[in-house]
Amino acid sequence: MKYLIDKLHKNKTLEREEFLTLLQNRDEETSEYLYSLARSISQEQFGKDIYLRGLIEFTNYCRNDCYYCGIRGGNRNAERYRLTKEQILECCQIGHDLGFRTFVLQGGEDYAFTDEILVDILKSMKAGYPDCAITLSIGERTHEQYVKYFEAGADRFLLRHETANEEHYNLLHPDSMSLENRKQCLRNLKEIGYQVGTGFMVGSPYQTLECLVEDLLFIKELGPHMIGIGPFIPHKDTKFAKFPAGDVELTRFLISILRLMNPQALIPATTALGTMDKKGREKGILSGSNVLMPNLSPITVRKKYDLYDNKICTGDEAAECNCCIRRRVSSIGYQIVDQRGDHPSYS
Repeated sequence: MKYLIDKLHKNKTLEREEFLTLLQNRDEETSEYLYSLARSISQEQFGKDIYLRGLIEFTNYCRNDCYYCGIRGGNRNAERYRLTKEQILECCQIGHDLGFRTFVLQGGEDYAFTDEILVDILKSMKAGYPDCAITLSIGERTHEQYVKYFEAGADRFLLRHETANEEHYNLLHPDSMSLENRKQCLRNLKEIGYQVGTGFMVGSPYQTLECLVEDLLFIKELGPHMIGIGPFIPHKDTKFAKFPAGDVELTRFLISILRLMNPQALIPATTALGTMDKKGREKGILSGSNVLMPNLSPITVRKKYDLYDNKICTGDEAAECNCCIRRRVSSIGYQIVDQRGDHPSYS
């Protein structure tokens, strides 16, 4: 297995069967070797700097009905909300005062936020905080819409493909959604000039190791600037409520593989990882991650953005979250840097 890891380090990829062999035969010794190598590669690129992304969950309305998601359109138990432009800008001010230099405007596919409204919000964010990067995470839109948001000031776009296997994708989504459209959106975003992020769930229902290999190969093909993966966590109001959650160690193993494949990528240690394991975000960093995404949303709405059960940090003030994150990062020998943290190709 060490031979395959070394080959991956050298070539930045493996053959399909080699990836599968690596995933099938992971053990503690192999994992520790991989984590150590990924950690050293991350430090070669970024030192021990960790970048913050201030998450603003501005709407939990969604037109889609993804079967695993707590804010899916068909969940009648979800308590819906939308933030106003003024509330969004207030979140930015709080975050900026705390040292955040990237804001992630994330929501369901809520068409009540028209292009005109979104463009106005983006322009106001960029005018008020010109030293900050703006990341959008609002799902699938047309090429023309993506261009509008880019011209209004959005620098980055997060759109997780969730699974690159079409059969698996169809088991997780209604017929109205298409994996090919998802992939085309990612290609459009990259062509327009966004710093593009994608990713997938680890341990989602019906996922196989072969599915995970397809995810790795798709990411190699796409060449994203950001890669976000986290363990699947079931939600009580979905058809997958009784399914087991994803595995933390497999998630770490995949983070490290992705770091070897993409040395300069911005890879978060996700909230889902921290929800599954009290030290999950620290473990993510020690596996090659270099980004954290604390929540800047108003406390009054955090529990309503309920993608999965038992999500952490829903009751903490932004300042409290900020102090906690900085202590946690410091405890493992890393430091938060108050910078935008662009992908090196955009520096």
